[in-house]
Amino acid sequence: MDSSYVASVVFLKIQDFASRAASEQARQRAQLEAVIAVTTADLAPASRVVLDASDGAAIVVLANPVGALRLAERALKASAAGLPLCAGINHGAVRVLGSGVGEAMVGDGIAVAASVAQFAPASEVRVTRAFRDALADAAPGQEASLVPKGASTDASLRSHELFTRDRTEFQRRGRTYAALSTAAVVVLLASGVGWRISQQGKEAFINGLAAKYRATTAQGERYVRGLVEKAKFQ
Repeated sequence: MDSSYVASVVFLKIQDFASRAASEQARQRAQLEAVIAVTTADLAPASRVVLDASDGAAIVVLANPVGALRLAERALKASAAGLPLCAGINHGAVRVLGSGVGEAMVGDGIAVAASVAQFAPASEVRVTRAFRDALADAAPGQEASLVPKGASTDASLRSHELFTRDRTEFQRRGRTYAALSTAAVVVLLASGVGWRISQQGKEAFINGLAAKYRATTAQGERYVRGLVEKAKFQ
């Protein structure tokens, strides 16, 4: 039985894929699978579907435009590891064929995302007006960082109003958030340290902190090594 949804669709396109040798295509396919595995890990399995495409993959994300945009931006960082990706994002209708969500999906939402990806330069994302509106509804204010990039016409002669991430605005917000977070941590640490010293005494507090630091350092090293292994695309 067919089911219809309105979803955000991220199309990750490997640039110039068709012109590459078969061995290179196989390597890039494996890299893309690793990228998708890492970037979709924070999305609930029931909320996303990964579809293979001839030159990349489409990830259908249900009810989470914010997650779709975050996924695309994280995936594009793989370009630094040698995988030439670009991305197109749309918000539109998709239809499930068969009895299970993972069996097959079609629809204009997927087709437009694939078309939009054709207009994205390497390491960049292009999004449609429909996706920008969906992001504004889901997280008011976040759409402000998606700025106009004009209109483009696809092979079917359909015109698409396109937007891209304003990196300057994105970085400014990131710096502001980091500064506020650091200030909050400093305040919390200051108040917490004063209380702990008054309860434990200065020497006991310092000795306990040193022991915890040594344990945390060892755990941190293991954690970072695990992340590096996960992030390896070659």
